[in-house]
Amino acid sequence: MNISPPVTIQTLQAFSDAWNAHDIDALMSFMAPNCIFETVSGSDIYGNRFEGHAAVREAFAAAWKNFPDAQWLNGKHFVAGDRGVSEWLFVGTGVDGKRVEANGVDVFTFANGKILVKNAFRKMRT
Repeated sequence: MNISPPVTIQTLQAFSDAWNAHDIDALMSFMAPNCIFETVSGSDIYGNRFEGHAAVREAFAAAWKNFPDAQWLNGKHFVAGDRGVSEWLFVGTGVDGKRVEANGVDVFTFANGKILVKNAFRKMRT
């Protein structure tokens, strides 16, 4: 029986490091094959939802296309069983030249030592 190690605070820090390095391959190594990503905005109650490795990979990479200098700073991570949270400060300059700085969180669900669901929330500044 192959049991995967549980997701830890260190796992979530490494996941955050991959975001800040803009390393899509490293980032996707943390995701379950049947992963789900729910974005900070979209027309549905959960934002936009991307399902499966290929769709999530494309959605993650779009963050860097839209904000080429994107960084998620001041990470604080919590894990409780098969759930976790990462708090962060998003900073980046959009392709339109507009600077964004906003606090946010990711709420995670884990399965078999991987991130199954990444549900992102970010403050909308006016």
